[in-house]
Amino acid sequence: MPAEPRLFGTEGSPGTLSGRAGMMRQGRVAVLDYLGRIGSHYESVWGASAADSIRLEVGPIGDLPRGFSVLEFPPGARRAWTYATCGMSQAGDERRLELHLLSPSRDVAHVELLTSIAHYHRTGAPLGLGHTVNFGRPWMGDSKCTHGLISLPYLDGPQLGVLELPIGRVEFSWLVPVTPREVEFLARNGLEAFEQK
Repeated sequence: MPAEPRLFGTEGSPGTLSGRAGMMRQGRVAVLDYLGRIGSHYESVWGASAADSIRLEVGPIGDLPRGFSVLEFPPGARRAWTYATCGMSQAGDERRLELHLLSPSRDVAHVELLTSIAHYHRTGAPLGLGHTVNFGRPWMGDSKCTHGLISLPYLDGPQLGVLELPIGRVEFSWLVPVTPREVEFLARNGLEAFEQK
C-alpha cells in the first residue's frame, strides 16, 4: 500500500495542515467535492459521462469561481449535444444555480456562451428562473434566437431540477434559445403564458 502523503504545517514541520495552509487545502477539497457532486448529478440523471470539461482561457475568466468549467455531453437518447455549467454557483452562495443548453451540433461557441452567462451571473446580476439573457449574437449560425430563457428542465423533470446537499439546494435550469419577439412576449405576458403558448 503506498505511503500516505506527508503534509506540512505553516512552520514547515511534518504534521497536519494548520493555519492558512490548512484553510487553503480544506477550501480546495470543499470546492472539488462541490464540483464533483454537480458533475455526478448531471451524469446520474443523463446516464452518461461528460466527454470533456472545458474551461476557456480567454476573457475575464479570472472573475469566475475557481474550478468553473463547462461539461460537454455527447448525444445519447435525446440525440443532442448537452453543454452544462459546473461551478457557476458556489457552495457558499445564497442561491445556487447551474445551467445547461442542448444543441444539435458540437460547438465550442456554446462553451463561450455559457461562460459569458456565468460571468454575468457572478459579476453583474444574479440570474434565476424566468430571466432572459441577451446573447449578443445568434446562438447558432443564422438562427433568429439571440436570447436565452432560463427555464425549468422540462425534458429531464424534477430529478435534474434540484440537488439537495447538506449545505442546501442547487438548482439546475435549462437555457432555452429564444427570439427577440419571444422575449417581448415574455415581458408582456409572463413565463406561464409563454410556456403554454
